Amino acid sequence: MSGIKITLEDLPEGAEEEIIIRCAVPDEDILQLIYTLKSHRDKLACLEDGSIVMVEPNSVYYFEAVDDKVFAYCESRVFEIKRKLYELEKQFENTDFLRVSKSVIINLSKINKLTPGFSGRLEAVLDNGERAIISRQYVPALKKKLGIGG
Repeated sequence: MSGIKITLEDLPEGAEEEIIIRCAVPDEDILQLIYTLKSHRDKLACLEDGSIVMVEPNSVYYFEAVDDKVFAYCESRVFEIKRKLYELEKQFENTDFLRVSKSVIINLSKINKLTPGFSGRLEAVLDNGERAIISRQYVPALKKKLGIGG
């Protein structure tokens, strides 16, 4: 393939946004691109102090299940989300989100540094300074997703 031509056009006022993909055969990369675009455009309905707050998925650092509740951790705010962790894992399966333990799904784009931990685990230091543990059984999938072998 000789490359991909990308054209960005101004949208007339009142017109609906549209993305057109022209390809001979939609391969896995094209399908992943479509899925990523769609899932990142859908805001998440979250709860904060009894109010519903719409949160952009790319602002979420990680999701964590605690005592039958699921929370979305953003840079400095935490929201409750009325979804199961496995539902979020499925929704974001072809994006930068990856399950890293039984109770955590992390946004890989928010990782600042990975350091070795005990018993084959890794510790992720996020851009906001928070830390998350990557369980040993999830380390190979993380390394594969990051393209660092393993």
